[in-house]
Amino acid sequence: MQFRPTSLAGVVEIAIDWQRDARGVFGRTFCQDEFGKHGLQTELAQCNISRNPRAGTVRGFHLQAKPQQEAKLIQCVAGRLFDVALDLRGGSPTYGRHHAIELSAAEGLMLYIPEGCAHGFQTLENDTTIIYYVSASYAPTSARGVRWNDPALHVAWPLVESAIVSERDQAWPLLANYAADT
Repeated sequence: MQFRPTSLAGVVEIAIDWQRDARGVFGRTFCQDEFGKHGLQTELAQCNISRNPRAGTVRGFHLQAKPQQEAKLIQCVAGRLFDVALDLRGGSPTYGRHHAIELSAAEGLMLYIPEGCAHGFQTLENDTTIIYYVSASYAPTSARGVRWNDPALHVAWPLVESAIVSERDQAWPLLANYAADT
């Protein structure tokens, strides 16, 4: 695996080192030793899958507050998505800033999002599937979020006109009203 730091401390792009032969390809998506060497969370408590039948589907921005903070490793296993990490760590010099990247099943690039950062994405193709490796179990009382289309965030969502967003995600507060208790 190749670990590429981003402009947000702790947010890392991870490229799979594919081994190719006549049978196809093989690659490792997680290695406790390699993640630890790069200072990333090595505990996995949960693995989630999100299947999205329509392009334009938005999920996020989501995170969990203390004591259930979670790190996430995001991998697209079918289709393509626009994936975003948003820094909501109180006192962080990059608070309110984001890192966006396109993830696709074809390329196999992944995004690691540390505790205190929120995650959101928009599907770019029909039938896009995402797997999340998560360091903490889901706790509904710790669920937090920020509105996906807050203009203060300056996220250039690619399919704004065709966005499909849940009522819950539409109701998250704007960044200016978010209480950074994470």
